Amino acid sequence: MPINYLRGFTKPERSDETNRRLGRSLAFVAGAANAGGFLAVGQYTSHMSGIVSSLADNLALGELDVVVAGLSSLLSFLIGAATSAILINWGRRRDSHSQYAVPLLLEASLLLFFGLLGSNLETHRVLFVPATVCVLCYVMGLQNAMITKISKSEIRTTHVTGLVTDIGIELGKLFYWNVGATHRNAVRADREKLFLLGSLLLSFLMGGLTGAFGFRHLGFVATVPLAIILLTLAVVPIVDDMFAQRR
Repeated sequence: MPINYLRGFTKPERSDETNRRLGRSLAFVAGAANAGGFLAVGQYTSHMSGIVSSLADNLALGELDVVVAGLSSLLSFLIGAATSAILINWGRRRDSHSQYAVPLLLEASLLLFFGLLGSNLETHRVLFVPATVCVLCYVMGLQNAMITKISKSEIRTTHVTGLVTDIGIELGKLFYWNVGATHRNAVRADREKLFLLGSLLLSFLMGGLTGAFGFRHLGFVATVPLAIILLTLAVVPIVDDMFAQRR
């Protein structure tokens, strides 16, 4: 694969095409990590709406241990998003080539750690399950904030509620019957946006299937290929910075 093609995924100079290419790749990784995480610990880790709803339910029921677990998940996602923002802004201040690649490198490292050590730690379920949930929530927050900043809030990859909503809106426009409408007030769908949203949804779905089958047949090591994907997306700008510092 050409170096310039790989560099385009996370280089500072952005275009709609590179954002979409990156978004589809990250949606695949998020779907796989989310599905694999559910099989590992019985909980989805990118669904903050569900976690907040669960917080409210269990708080009302007095299930304080579950409330603490939910708060930990929520805070982990929040801290992950904050970490991504800090790393990106730090990179921008230094005018580095890898300002968007560093969060992906951190995400890849955590997934690699999870994949290589997960099977060894699984016997300690009392600590393993909460730690795994927090790590995966942190990773999802890290990734979602990164693609949100890089695309100026146009693309999100770790959950599909917004995607499905926007797809529904565009489909409503597409099938709207413009009888008697003039060219000025006719309702028209943004077909390019609809294609992007559909491709992100499909990427998340394919990632989920891949993650579920991978974890079922390979166990925790199924996250290692996801880490390799992220490393591939991030490595060229990081190497560019290393060469720039040597000059």
